[in-house]
Amino acid sequence: MNEPLLEVKSLKTSFRTDMGTVKAVDDISFTIHRGQILGIVGESGSGKSITSQSILRLVGHKKSESVTGEIYFEGQDLLSLKERQMQRIRGKDISLIAQDPMTSLNPVYTVGNQIAEVPLIHEQMSKTSAWKKAIEMITRVGIPSSELRAKQYPHQFSGGMRQRGVIAMALAGNPKLLIADEPTTALDVTIQSQILELIRDLRDETGAGVMLITHDLGVVAEICDHVAVMYAGKIVEKASVAELFSNPKHPYTKGLLASLPKLGNKERLKPILGQPPNLHNLSSGCAFADRCPFVMEKCREVQPLLQADKKGHQAACYLYEEEVRHAND
Repeated sequence: MNEPLLEVKSLKTSFRTDMGTVKAVDDISFTIHRGQILGIVGESGSGKSITSQSILRLVGHKKSESVTGEIYFEGQDLLSLKERQMQRIRGKDISLIAQDPMTSLNPVYTVGNQIAEVPLIHEQMSKTSAWKKAIEMITRVGIPSSELRAKQYPHQFSGGMRQRGVIAMALAGNPKLLIADEPTTALDVTIQSQILELIRDLRDETGAGVMLITHDLGVVAEICDHVAVMYAGKIVEKASVAELFSNPKHPYTKGLLASLPKLGNKERLKPILGQPPNLHNLSSGCAFADRCPFVMEKCREVQPLLQADKKGHQAACYLYEEEVRHAND
């Protein structure tokens, strides 16, 4: 396969607080190739959004914040760049669809002006050309009456239209990598489907890589090629979408899948018992141990490492480690 578009190696992001150091992202690695959609899935607080912010260098500037590891974008280590160099990449080569469109759009500027700002800054277009590009992008994301809508403010858009406006702004620089952080949160099912279809179509048209952050495994099944499951700042399982849904390995992934409602299934949903761990006070063992129905003594003592089978399916679980060892014997 060709060289990865994005390669993250041993990424660690931590924050110093009055209660101690929080390891929000703890030694994770993954790759995204051109035209690939990678889903990053997990509960709230698992480290998904901090991972995206670390890639974009939106954290790590304060003394209380630390980002270490390697983040290669087209072979260039983003963590080694100066802020001015990063600004040329951020918003053009790598774009973000933020989680809340109402806070992502400036309420005192028209939507068209905010979209036009991208080609104005990154492509040095004239104001007239940038405005035409903004109208073109509004049309492209399926907002009708684009010339009229471009002159309107965010509060005059519905929730689904605001999200489309954010997507238009993210795509205005023709990015090579699109990071979508919960792009369908708080949208009704019909609009969710349209937004996902839009992201997939744009991937097909441009060949961009996509990192889709979500807590919704249904969204992952619909649009992603590969998936990484995060828990307490770590990736606990990585696989193709087909492999993960047909043969989940980690007890946490199995719990997530078991909690999904299924059409025609009258049985009660099976929630994952317990609560996510306190990141201020993690044990040296598996962070999922206190909630795991298969927990063993060594799970509480030493953190299991990701182990891969012959298909490249990886999981960080001692039960799976045994299975891989027998399969490779």
